[in-house]
Amino acid sequence: MINQIKIENFKSLKNVDVNVRHLNLLMGLNGMGKSSFMQVLLLLMQSDKLEDNVVDLNGTLVQIGQGKDALYQFAESKNINLGLDINGQQLFLWKFPYRSDKEKLTAKTGYTKKQMTFFRNNTKHFQYISAERTGPRDFYDASNVMVADMKQLGLLGEYAAYYIEIFGLDDGVSEKLRHANAASNKLIHQLNAWMQEISPGVLINTKYVPVANKVILDYQFELTKEKTNSFRPKNTGFGITYVLPVVLALLTAEEGKIILIENPESHIHPKGQAILGKLMALASNIGAQLFIETHSDHILNGIRVAVKENCIDTSKVNVMYFDKITNDTEQFTNITQIEIDRRGEMSEYPKDFLDEWSNQLLKLV
Repeated sequence: MINQIKIENFKSLKNVDVNVRHLNLLMGLNGMGKSSFMQVLLLLMQSDKLEDNVVDLNGTLVQIGQGKDALYQFAESKNINLGLDINGQQLFLWKFPYRSDKEKLTAKTGYTKKQMTFFRNNTKHFQYISAERTGPRDFYDASNVMVADMKQLGLLGEYAAYYIEIFGLDDGVSEKLRHANAASNKLIHQLNAWMQEISPGVLINTKYVPVANKVILDYQFELTKEKTNSFRPKNTGFGITYVLPVVLALLTAEEGKIILIENPESHIHPKGQAILGKLMALASNIGAQLFIETHSDHILNGIRVAVKENCIDTSKVNVMYFDKITNDTEQFTNITQIEIDRRGEMSEYPKDFLDEWSNQLLKLV
């Protein structure tokens, strides 16, 4: 597990040094540096040129551009510095000299093959679901390498349907993630049960089409004793398909796995967002490490309730509120770390954090 993250001179992150836990919630207004924080982890995960001490600014997980796009605008030092503490080991500090037109960061000091091998061995079980996801389609992609071999859902969740087809009836779900109303512990039954918390009665079906190497995904809905006909994703609303890879990623959590998800609340009703918060808490409590970028107070409140109901210990939850400090000469990201106590109460309520409901209500009075 990653315990500490240090970032200097990367985009708006002038000087960041934060302790992280099992469940890390990144919150704040738009453009405050949340995505940049996530990108640091993605940059390291997508870089495999260990012998060259190189971090790729553009790869399969994230595309930053050139050095000039990565460097903090007002940096006094022309170095981008990254540091990680993994599993309580010595903090790794890597210094990358600035080169404006290069698409790679090449380390000057402190970045060794041994360190990067250690990082990769401790982060090889990860899943990243980006803010832009695959919506309703007639057919979905299939990939044996990505799904059967690597157990990946795809950055866009594009392999979620194939993952269900391959593992739905074979894999089980961790006991701490099991939904009480599921027909069994099999992944497909647990997935249906949790998805029904978001869209009542929904049932997920998949069918592999070998000649096209594609997967058909459709939905049915439970009646009192029967089921409806099957509906194509395009005819059941955007949100069900959009949240499917998010729920699936959380149900495949395991100890030591790192899961990064951007905007999981997209197109989901507030009640469903709160359910996602609870599921995130349960996934973190089994030993997975989550980094969740969100604008949803419902997800936060779902996690707070989960803490109060003892679904997760408060020591495993870390809420980070991102805003910016602006003065006459520069502007940079500021991170406030917020504690949640056993009653679900927060240690701080920064300005513009959860007060918009009250702000708008006052205008109506």
